[in-house]
Amino acid sequence: MWSDPIADMLTRIRNSVRARRKSVNIPSSKLKVGIAKVLRKEGYISTFDVVEDKLQGILRIELKYGNRGEDVIHDIQRGSKPSRRLYRKTAELPRVLNGLGIAIVSTSKGVLSDRECRDENVGGELLCTVY
Repeated sequence: MWSDPIADMLTRIRNSVRARRKSVNIPSSKLKVGIAKVLRKEGYISTFDVVEDKLQGILRIELKYGNRGEDVIHDIQRGSKPSRRLYRKTAELPRVLNGLGIAIVSTSKGVLSDRECRDENVGGELLCTVY
């Protein structure tokens, strides 16, 4: 059992990108699917799907690389942790690389990127940053 399943997801993605894998399999949950939706919408992954199994299901993420094979995800870091939760208001949300990256936030309206949070004027728990 993991103490932080979101950090496990991000580590699996980070390791798969470094190993140049085409896809990565992760145990599924609603929050992980929400993170994958934001990553797909912002263009960091190609696609994802949930494969049903006897347990909780498997989230299969197809990773994305540039035309010349360069990484699309350069760095993906956990923000809030089980030992230290980071809640941010709309005005306090970080601008990752002055808008070139994204922050993924869990809000009352679901899992959103920092841009969507500013448009919706909602804050929440800062899950991770990606660039």
